[in-house]
Amino acid sequence: MEVIKILGTDDTPNVILDTENEILEISGRSLPEDVTAFFEPILNWLDEYSEEPNEKTVFSFKLVYFNTASSKLILDILMKLEEMHEDGKDVLVKWFFPDDDEDMEEAGEEYADIVNVPFEQISYTLN
Repeated sequence: MEVIKILGTDDTPNVILDTENEILEISGRSLPEDVTAFFEPILNWLDEYSEEPNEKTVFSFKLVYFNTASSKLILDILMKLEEMHEDGKDVLVKWFFPDDDEDMEEAGEEYADIVNVPFEQISYTLN
């Protein structure tokens, strides 16, 4: 499968979708001007990936900020992972959040409540 690597900016997250190295990750800040255009290739990639996923799919979110428009697209990603999980695939979502950021922690908890996917919340200390 094609590897997607998008270098993050002040407004867009860093994205790595690399099945061979088993890295599926979105990190940084997400407030792209055209959120649909930014996330569309990611969602299309997941559609293709879900047909022949790795034995275990671990998708990591390491976001420090996202806007309301991005929250909908993050949910779309989680819904695709939920579909894979319901199809019997081994899926785990890892939601990383700075240990002093209650908003990001709560966002992860809310997503975990919405989708039926194994969800791991992991706090870390910002340097």
